[in-house]
Amino acid sequence: MSTTIVGCPTVIVPPAPAAEPKIAGGWWPDIDPGSIREQLRVRDAVTSSRLREALLGAMVTVHRELRSWRAGHEAAGHASLAAVPADELGDESELVILYRRAIGAYAKAELVERQRDTDLTGAGQRQVADLDQTPGELRRDALHAIRDMLGVSRTDVELI
Repeated sequence: MSTTIVGCPTVIVPPAPAAEPKIAGGWWPDIDPGSIREQLRVRDAVTSSRLREALLGAMVTVHRELRSWRAGHEAAGHASLAAVPADELGDESELVILYRRAIGAYAKAELVERQRDTDLTGAGQRQVADLDQTPGELRRDALHAIRDMLGVSRTDVELI
């Protein structure tokens, strides 16, 4: 018995996603949506415009929480977050790393809340819940990053 293959099967390779433009932060570092998408495993089902809106919302939240902290550093003559004295990891300021972490976590929290895959079965939903962080966990991570930037502890303890 012999098998004859007529023609090779066509392999369809999806086009590479277009580079998403960085979001300028002024005094704050620019945010690269493509990098955030990759680091936080944001699915391709999330459009570039939806990711951009989530990142902008996260930036507003973080900037408001750090408004007076930033003002103090600007008054001290620091022209940008990267110019604020801090330890470095891999040639990058810890403050820049924490800022990016806070932005990414807040943005992913919004995306997880608002854009669940609709084609999952009940079992699939349980598996997703086991793999993905919840919005609450993501917000906690963002808050921890902000508190680390501020140099304050992550918990409040009170004697009763």
